[in-house]
Amino acid sequence: MVVVNLALFVIQALNGLQLGILLFLMAAGLTLVFGIMNFVNLAHGSLYMMGAFIAATLYNSTGSFLLAAAALVPAMALLGWAVEWVALKRLYNRDHLDQVLATFGLILFFNELARMVWGPSPYYMEVPEFLLGTVNLFGINYPLYRAVIIVTGLLVALGCYVLIHRTRVGMLIRAGATHSTMVGALGVNIGRLNTGLFMLGAVLAGLAGLLAGPILSVQSGMGEPILILTMVVIVIGGIGSIRGAFYASLIVGVVDTVGRTLLPTLLRGLMERSSADIAGPALASMSIYILMAIVLALKPQGLFPVRNRT
Repeated sequence: MVVVNLALFVIQALNGLQLGILLFLMAAGLTLVFGIMNFVNLAHGSLYMMGAFIAATLYNSTGSFLLAAAALVPAMALLGWAVEWVALKRLYNRDHLDQVLATFGLILFFNELARMVWGPSPYYMEVPEFLLGTVNLFGINYPLYRAVIIVTGLLVALGCYVLIHRTRVGMLIRAGATHSTMVGALGVNIGRLNTGLFMLGAVLAGLAGLLAGPILSVQSGMGEPILILTMVVIVIGGIGSIRGAFYASLIVGVVDTVGRTLLPTLLRGLMERSSADIAGPALASMSIYILMAIVLALKPQGLFPVRNRT
């Protein structure tokens, strides 16, 4: 029994890590837009949804997961550019309330667009055949596709770190976040830099949708629940901090997933089984918001705030 419980705990911890990786892909893009550009984009979840629909359509049409992934990147970059140019470009210097209202309108627009194009029923995307099966991790068989999600997310996290901290573009991004006027006076096109950041955020959201498609049902409105979790991640990690988004994503993913497994078991010793099975997942869902409240009370800037730059 102990071995079974340990195996179950490891599997759920890995599932939590996988959820955390998906949250990071969302949080990284939103952090770039929200934390660095100081733009409140509630439609980021809609970009995740559109990425999932576009990826599923490409995959079901071509039969190739890799081809769908390759085509998704320019498609999401183009979609991000179009959304930024048509609807958001003129809002950068407006109040956050204007940004919230505009991007909330985009949520409604994309949800209706998805219903019109793909219908109200879930649109399914199968796990690619070459990623079926399991891989041995810590002596436990774990689904290969979920392991690929974890590895992909870690590679993306490494790429984000290199981009932000080891390249000239990253230097301009960090400088433009705090001294945009001075950077613009030095000849850097801030508008073009912001457009590039928004396109990158759209690509990362689309990549999250691609990876989530085979394990979740792709449907209209799927972007709102993950957007809420992404906001929690950004608050816990620290607004504008890619490093904070990474660590906070893993924390939230593991706490939420492991809590849904362990809390019902622990509560069965205190109440009836049926009541424990209902209360456990509910408390697990509440735990991440309780964690956010504790972090805000003790460290209002987040666990890993952006370092002061001069």
